[in-house]
Amino acid sequence: MSLIVSIGEVLWDVFPGQKRLGGASANFLWHCSQLGADVELISAVGDDADGEEIINVLSNNCIGISCLSKVNYPTGIVNVVLDKDGKPMYDILEGSAWDNIPVTSQNMDVVANADVIHFGSLSQRNDVTAKTMKELLELASNKCIKIFDINIRQSYYNKNIITTSLEHATVLKLSDEELPLVCEYYGLNGDVIEQLKSLLLLFSLDLIAYTRGPDGSILVSNADVDIHPGCSGKAVNSVGAGDSFLASLASGMLKGRSLTHINDFANMVGTFVCSQDGATPILPEEIVHRL
Repeated sequence: MSLIVSIGEVLWDVFPGQKRLGGASANFLWHCSQLGADVELISAVGDDADGEEIINVLSNNCIGISCLSKVNYPTGIVNVVLDKDGKPMYDILEGSAWDNIPVTSQNMDVVANADVIHFGSLSQRNDVTAKTMKELLELASNKCIKIFDINIRQSYYNKNIITTSLEHATVLKLSDEELPLVCEYYGLNGDVIEQLKSLLLLFSLDLIAYTRGPDGSILVSNADVDIHPGCSGKAVNSVGAGDSFLASLASGMLKGRSLTHINDFANMVGTFVCSQDGATPILPEEIVHRL
């Protein structure tokens, strides 16, 4: 069985009247586990009730916690408000446990044996986790798929974070809201596909996944371009949809699926997640079997 690892945030998304497990890393691994992979989370929680609750939720849902550290910072909290279309607005509290992920012998061993490593830009807002992430990524094998997910949240990004991450990545995921910033950073011109191809060449990437919300996605590799128009469905809550898309993409790559198959399946999963009230619903068997 393949081993998929994510380095980054685990936290509570606090909606009006309720809280749910959140963070890009936790959401991504939740869906990777449902799609049949062994998964390990490299993150940190506080020595508090919120942290204990996260440990229990992860353990009960087949997400490996051997690399989940306890640190002297509070477990992460994100306050989430949804607009009328179900699009989230985030208030990400600072000084959280996931800002302070340490390097340990356990997480060094795990990344050295990973088939996929997933990481994002948001979790690098603090120098401690950013340094840990860089050190761990450099231990990955040459065959490892290293997926970088750009997360433009509040002011927690800059060109240096994105450049360093792209230099360590083999796969990039970004959205239609994030591409203009990347084009500005690197002087990319032309239409969207030309911009993506230029970015692919600039950082010697194997694949770029470009998501367009309800309008689907574009996958660009050195050999092919696949365009998907999106799946029909009513959006209730788009929190975690991109993470589920990326989990589907990673799972499809590990199985050697074509770009067309991966794009179709990832859109199907992302659309289903958008139709649910939460980032980590249980995927129906009829969807999982289509992987």
